[in-house]
Amino acid sequence: MIIGVPKEIKVREDRIAIAPQGVSFLCNDGHTVLIERSAGIGSGFSDEEYKSAGAIILNSSEDVYNKSDIIVKVKEPQPSEYRLLKKNQILLAYLHLAVEKALTKELINKKITSIAYETIQNEDGKLPLLTPMSEVAGKMSIQIAANLLENRNNGAGILLGGIAGVPAGKVLIVGTGNVGLNAAKIAIGMGANVSIADIDINRLRYVDDLFGSKVKTYVSTEANLKELVKDTDVLIGAVLIPGYKAPCIITEEMVKSMHKGSVIVDVSIDQGGIVETMDRITTLDNPTYEKYGVIHYSVANIPGSVARTSTIALTNESIKYIREVATDGIVEALKRDKALARGVNTFNGKLTNKGVAEALNLEFTELPSIIGF
Repeated sequence: MIIGVPKEIKVREDRIAIAPQGVSFLCNDGHTVLIERSAGIGSGFSDEEYKSAGAIILNSSEDVYNKSDIIVKVKEPQPSEYRLLKKNQILLAYLHLAVEKALTKELINKKITSIAYETIQNEDGKLPLLTPMSEVAGKMSIQIAANLLENRNNGAGILLGGIAGVPAGKVLIVGTGNVGLNAAKIAIGMGANVSIADIDINRLRYVDDLFGSKVKTYVSTEANLKELVKDTDVLIGAVLIPGYKAPCIITEEMVKSMHKGSVIVDVSIDQGGIVETMDRITTLDNPTYEKYGVIHYSVANIPGSVARTSTIALTNESIKYIREVATDGIVEALKRDKALARGVNTFNGKLTNKGVAEALNLEFTELPSIIGF
């Protein structure tokens, strides 16, 4: 098959969907890989490296889309790219369609088979393609928050780790998935006073076993969150329900209770966010806004700011699935690999992800009823 990798055009999105080592695998399998010129520059990969791996360099995204059977991206196609998508093409990327109704309709209308990386799910419930980006985003969220607490950023002027005689800053993490755990690792490492809240008591037991007395754990009830939020310096949103819109957990009233210069980093924003006052998605060029004196950071592609690490980490996990689709063909690949099948969001003009269908109030069709497995 012909696999196309266009340059990402989302603001400050410097990742590329496949690192050169991934291209080598695909070319050795007998496939053709088309890379848009300079697509890897932001991740530190030159066109020459891609050529050496076996790729063909094309001058424009139009050429890449037009000549490819499979399009592999990092982030969802932007509105200016919709026209480039071909009927019956296969698309693999982080799509987050639960908050992308226009794109979802475009994929349905063009009968595109779209595989959302964030919904590929193993039998044990783990999300292999989301894990590496969640690790990056979780660790980055604390770095970002620590920076935003500085006076020059209108923060409260708090050093997250404190010093002798001055208490450490308080961090509240809502959610105990990969984002939450990695945020906790960095916050603990910086010496912060860390609390984690979740609705799942078994996950809280796991956190307690993992971090011991370095972290305080709380059941995520409205009453608990009200008390915790008003006394925190940094709030990290780290809740994910695969395929579904994120639930609103932190209300506007809770945000109003936070002190001036405190910081919210809602990593869940790509699925709609868990904070009521996170009413917009920001960009890496203009990442924050203030509301009630609280700094809101709502960038949906945090890993894009460390593009090389993120690109290599993504390729390590994604190449297996790209090779399956390219080598076996889409139907056979989906029949063989149930984790991959769970990643299918649209197929042959049908919406096949229940969470997306419920979030967007669109008709849902089970994938097995279409391809027969």
